[in-house]
Amino acid sequence: MKAVSKVQELPLPSFYAPANAGMFAYGPNASRLQSEAGAWRDSQGLAASATDSFNLHLLLIDVQKDFCFPEGSLYVAGRSGRGAIDDNRRIAEFIYKNLGALTHVTTTLDTHFAYQIFFPSFWVDQDDQPLTAHREITREQIERGQVRPNPAMAKWLCGGNYPWLLKQVKYYCEELERAGKYTLYLWPPHCLLGSDGHALAGVVQEARLFHSFVRGAQSWAEVKGGNPFTENYSVLRPEVLTRHDGQPLAQRNTQFLKTLLTADAVVIAGQAASHCVKSSIDDLLGEILAQDAALARKVYLLTDCMSAVTVPDGKGGFAADFTPQADAALQRFADAGMHLVKSTQPLASWPDLRIA
Repeated sequence: MKAVSKVQELPLPSFYAPANAGMFAYGPNASRLQSEAGAWRDSQGLAASATDSFNLHLLLIDVQKDFCFPEGSLYVAGRSGRGAIDDNRRIAEFIYKNLGALTHVTTTLDTHFAYQIFFPSFWVDQDDQPLTAHREITREQIERGQVRPNPAMAKWLCGGNYPWLLKQVKYYCEELERAGKYTLYLWPPHCLLGSDGHALAGVVQEARLFHSFVRGAQSWAEVKGGNPFTENYSVLRPEVLTRHDGQPLAQRNTQFLKTLLTADAVVIAGQAASHCVKSSIDDLLGEILAQDAALARKVYLLTDCMSAVTVPDGKGGFAADFTPQADAALQRFADAGMHLVKSTQPLASWPDLRIA
């Protein structure tokens, strides 16, 4: 890995308030950030990211309000109960302290509509009653008539061809089960386009905009999740790519994959470690192994800036806890050569990231 110039950890800017990480309603003043960026750039001796000889790309996955706050519809609390809140505070501080080293910051945006295959609204039970969230759907349940697609969708979703729709959902569940990654899981409605919950957490939005204004770098975003027929945990590809009739259902995000693979180093954080983060890294690792396994050494996972999905049972425990799956995935990524690091570790101490 080629050397880069020495990177000095920077102080936190005066406008930054850690408490904002816990505020659902907080949003930055973009005009103020832009006006302050010039003075900060001059005082810290920072150059435009276009001059960087080393491309360090920070990928933030789904740091959106619905995932990041108790007020959100799918808060990623982790086992501590403060998961995403503390993660976002650390993400913001990581960006500020390493503003001079981060070339690009990309955020993904989980983006959904009212009726999608992983929402309860998509389904009804054998008595035509709506389903509830936090349950699995299997092909066997569909075959037995225990669940079926909501007939109200057929007209606008597939031209009224309900038999086609039934075949498609059976095929989809079968493909998920065959791949062995997931069983279809119904989530509460979240990250609906146009909703408050779709927006990035304010403290992260503030940090990425400040980076953009200081370094003259565009604040890129990758949108995912709009196809009603497939989950899209990973930013790099939907869970299922084909329809039951052999026609294409969706496609891989090949352009962004190329962006990541051509970076000198990629740093990954966000939500949730057990789902969208895990799936994105899985897909990235798959491409790396297909090209050159040594490329895994240029990927760094901020383990203190991601949490697993947990579902409280109301009795002090969890109805669902995906922490073991997240931990197992991180160990698997480390075994493949990726680096598990913390946001508080200076970049100069990161393995394989040679900073001159």
